[in-house]
Amino acid sequence: MDDDTQGTGPSPFKYHLELTPAQLKLTHTALRSLLDDFGHEQPDVHAVIREVLEKLPDEHAIRAIRLDDELERGLAAAEPSAAEPDGSDEDPPDSVA
Repeated sequence: MDDDTQGTGPSPFKYHLELTPAQLKLTHTALRSLLDDFGHEQPDVHAVIREVLEKLPDEHAIRAIRLDDELERGLAAAEPSAAEPDGSDEDPPDSVA
């Protein structure tokens, strides 16, 4: 069986996502919640959700992600550094002659 015929259906498309730890934890939590919310009359949806959850790190690794710490780290990285409060370290714009 080749890679294109494995998985949930005939689609040849495969996707690669790069998630931050915070995004990973939220994705895992949302999928677990979705799995719990769907009724037993939708086994095909349960199967797809389980397939995605199997691709994520195990539950112990997800629990080890501290969402508050990750969010603070992300916010700190997004804020401008204190070394360049007025933007003077930036390259000047191109001039038009």
